[in-house]
Amino acid sequence: MSYVKPAELATRMVDAGESKVYLSTRDTLIRAYMAGAILALAAAFAVTVSTQTGQPLLGALLFPVGFCMLYLLGFDLLTAVFTLVPLAWLDKRPGVTFGRMMRNWGLVFIGNFAGALTTALFVAIYLTYAFSADAGAIGEALQKIGENRTVGYSAYGAAGMLALFIRGVMCNWMVSTAAVGAMLSDSLPGKVIAMWMPILVFFYLGFEHSVVNMFLFPIGLMLGGDFTVVDYLLWNEIPTVLGNLVGGLALVGIVIYVTHGRTRPSRSRATKKSSTTTEDIAVVERTDTKQAAQ
Repeated sequence: MSYVKPAELATRMVDAGESKVYLSTRDTLIRAYMAGAILALAAAFAVTVSTQTGQPLLGALLFPVGFCMLYLLGFDLLTAVFTLVPLAWLDKRPGVTFGRMMRNWGLVFIGNFAGALTTALFVAIYLTYAFSADAGAIGEALQKIGENRTVGYSAYGAAGMLALFIRGVMCNWMVSTAAVGAMLSDSLPGKVIAMWMPILVFFYLGFEHSVVNMFLFPIGLMLGGDFTVVDYLLWNEIPTVLGNLVGGLALVGIVIYVTHGRTRPSRSRATKKSSTTTEDIAVVERTDTKQAAQ
């Protein structure tokens, strides 16, 4: 079948979270590294398309190619493990402890960051001929992204921090919907379609994705952006990671797990059962009364 029903989807999600916990350190790092590198390249591609055509929507339409590639190859993003691994812990799968969950998150973060940073260095080298020339319009666009989404938030103080956090929440609402949506189909076209739509929404609306930002801000600094590493960490990466965690887990993972993995009996069935029980009791009472009279 090409479509997987939600009840089976919930089981697949828990199984996926459990399998990630048991991956070796080597495999976890490799898969996370490649996910970060591929997603970063897709971000560079989307920024290039948007800059050269002047059409941000076109860049957003094409960006999901990176997410689809890394997912189909079995690589891991921090945003996805935020959503899936806790479900295996909540389901009390054998050996899935809080410590192992945190270990998985930490390794995936390191791998994603290393991969994205590698791509950032590669792109900076090719744009500037190994830092010997100006990066041109694309480089300027990358610098502005880094500046607008760090010091741009800090200019608004607490309100800016809240906006940044909410953008992180909404980002992983969409990204995790894509990762989970891919499990709804066993066919390649079905998986790609399910992933493409929410990733398009997140990228075009400018939500904050922790792994994409692991590329955008380091390359912005490499190309001379007017912000610092501290600006990047405090006014983007850390709040974005927290927002991604809340969005993916609260709005996707737990919602599907609770309503499809731990479904309560429907009200109509419960009422019918209760009504039947009441009728049975009444019959017994009438029988007892009749026997007593006799």
